[in-house]
Amino acid sequence: MLEQLWSYLVSLFNALFGCSHQHTTFPLTPARKVATASSGPSTRLGTYVVCLDCGQEFRYNWKEMRMGEPVTVRTTAGATATTETFSPARR
Repeated sequence: MLEQLWSYLVSLFNALFGCSHQHTTFPLTPARKVATASSGPSTRLGTYVVCLDCGQEFRYNWKEMRMGEPVTVRTTAGATATTETFSPARR
């Protein structure tokens, strides 16, 4: 319960004072790879943009030409979700 309250307060704070993500890169699409067992859950597919102000990465929809949801890692049972990053500096 306390974790949910904290998450709500952080979301509210970010909505009021956080980055507006107005300055982004051109949509980027990483080279396509065949997913293998050794590549694990961090295999990244799809187009994304990066906010130049805060570094947050977002999926990009070419059909609608709009930013989508923030990029996240697929997790296995018992693991905690973390933010996936395409940048070597943020790994």
